[in-house]
Amino acid sequence: MALSEYDRSLLERCLAKKPLAWEEFVGRFMGLMIHVINHTAHCRSLLLSTPDRDDLVAEVMMRIVENDYAVLRHFRGNSSLATYLTVVSRRVVVRKLMQRQVATPLGTLADQASMNNVAPEQRLSDREEVDRLLQSLSGSEADVVRMYHLEGKTYQEISRTTGMPTNSVGPMLSRIRGKLRGLPHA
Repeated sequence: MALSEYDRSLLERCLAKKPLAWEEFVGRFMGLMIHVINHTAHCRSLLLSTPDRDDLVAEVMMRIVENDYAVLRHFRGNSSLATYLTVVSRRVVVRKLMQRQVATPLGTLADQASMNNVAPEQRLSDREEVDRLLQSLSGSEADVVRMYHLEGKTYQEISRTTGMPTNSVGPMLSRIRGKLRGLPHA
């Protein structure tokens, strides 16, 4: 979908710092950003608290306005503005979620357990369940699942790492999910 005339005008007004342009931009795209944040967290099996989600929204907004709206200035109009902002939002969210996991690798289980009202022992057994499920997969399947769900890599990054075509990553993940659904639980 091409850039609409309305979004082109909104983009130009934001970049020119016209009165109320940023407020209109936020009103138009805030719901999209929240959806991307929730979807990205859900795909990584993370439950976000409202303050965490709000922090991620703020992080996306800050990324857009930093360096005099550099993100918006780099937009070339080859897609809709919503598509472009979806990609930008997802990249920011994945980076922030990965930073949290990398910054506190052992604390992450305890932190998520308290947020989810689940005992740390249960979270550890859930991690053991994930490890058991990964062991039930072939090497390349386990690698793809690990890279996508645990490391937060994109299809393109997985393709570069594994040498598999980018358009084969999604179907492979779908087949693996079906396979894992059929396995008995420990």
